[in-house]
Amino acid sequence: MKPRLSSLFALMAVLLTTNASATSALTTKIQNTLAKPAILCGRFDQTKQLVGMKKPLASNGRFCVINGKGVLWRTLQPFPNTLRLTRDEIVHMQGDRVAMRLDAQKEPTVRMINSVLFSLLSGDLGKLESLFEVDGTADAGSWKVSLKAREAALAKAIGQISLDGAAYVKNIHIDEASGDRTAIIFSDIKTGETAITAEELAMF
Repeated sequence: MKPRLSSLFALMAVLLTTNASATSALTTKIQNTLAKPAILCGRFDQTKQLVGMKKPLASNGRFCVINGKGVLWRTLQPFPNTLRLTRDEIVHMQGDRVAMRLDAQKEPTVRMINSVLFSLLSGDLGKLESLFEVDGTADAGSWKVSLKAREAALAKAIGQISLDGAAYVKNIHIDEASGDRTAIIFSDIKTGETAITAEELAMF
């Protein structure tokens, strides 16, 4: 049985888009507010509330995004595991053991997940506007948006995503059509070559 990916990555696999539509004034304003570092690392705290379960599932760890290379999502608690997304594959590791590997040659969508996930983490909504209606507010110091699927089939599968932040994305909330809800908080954001450890860099 394949391990279940975190909600963020599982949903990003569905959110793969073709060429983005014209960027709206709102997303342009947000993108002008956001920093655009080549290397972005930080802490994540994720809470997932499953339908039928009273107690939410909580996890935390570190993430790193290297523009042009991929994404590293390292869950540290409650159980250590690592997801590595690159242009050619997705690898899920438990310790030193590879628990799952998706190859881009066999799974063409893998090649797109990295760019879409980076777009979400960096707030680059332009790449998502062809599939989602973007609504929200933005001022000089902060912004908040919601993404609502344009197509009924996509809305049935995903539901709604909301993001907020300033120079960086601070929160992502995912309301799945099934009723499951996921909240991800990003903190301790660092950028540049000193943000990533030698161990994390070696994983790419």
